[in-house]
Amino acid sequence: MGGRGRGRIRSGSGCPVGPRSTARWVSRTPLPRSRRSWAQLLLEQARQALARGDPAVCEAVIRGDDEVDRLYLDVERRILGLFALQTPVASDLRLLTALLHINLHLERIADQAVNMAKITKLAAGLPPNPKVLQHLEEMGALALRIVGAAMAALARRDLELARKLPELDDPIDRLNRGMLQQVLGVSDDKQRLEWGIRMYVVSRQLERVGDNAVDIGEQVAFLITGEFHEFTDASHPEIEHPELLEHGGPPE
Repeated sequence: MGGRGRGRIRSGSGCPVGPRSTARWVSRTPLPRSRRSWAQLLLEQARQALARGDPAVCEAVIRGDDEVDRLYLDVERRILGLFALQTPVASDLRLLTALLHINLHLERIADQAVNMAKITKLAAGLPPNPKVLQHLEEMGALALRIVGAAMAALARRDLELARKLPELDDPIDRLNRGMLQQVLGVSDDKQRLEWGIRMYVVSRQLERVGDNAVDIGEQVAFLITGEFHEFTDASHPEIEHPELLEHGGPPE
């Protein structure tokens, strides 16, 4: 009953309240570890399921989303509890705000992996296009790379790495833009076309994984600098692609 416990109250949300408790909670939050591991694991499994056409791996990905959702809600509840009970300011406020957004982007990456697994199941038995499959495998590897880089930038507070994420995303975007033409190239074969249309949706999911990784990088930069800037601007593509001024339209 001595003075050690004085000033430390534990809220109903499980968040400790008191001096330095925000930093202590963040050091124990599952976001940097469990959430990252689960989102990346599901993405890797979805990529494997696509390459092998393995329905059992697809089912494992779909089941795994429940754990990601549980962790997402747990982290969100704890962060909101800290907002309500501690009124964090300055660097603590930036950290919690950034983690709240990153938590959402990781949950979306897991959802995109689940979508890939569901589409792979639906495409079972249809004849694949080897070239499309090769490009999807390449996109999957690039997507895993950029998510890993985004989380490394967060863990190390690495501003330079965070700002490189759009460059890592560019190859994913290029492959995605060329996917529809490849799919339509076999339009005379109805079954192969059906498979290709489903794989085009997979391509879009991988493209969104890259976008979410870039969004995580934006939050890392905000955390480090205290200023938020979008790395990419979809409403002004000519900023990213000055060649549009010459060709008069968006990239294909």
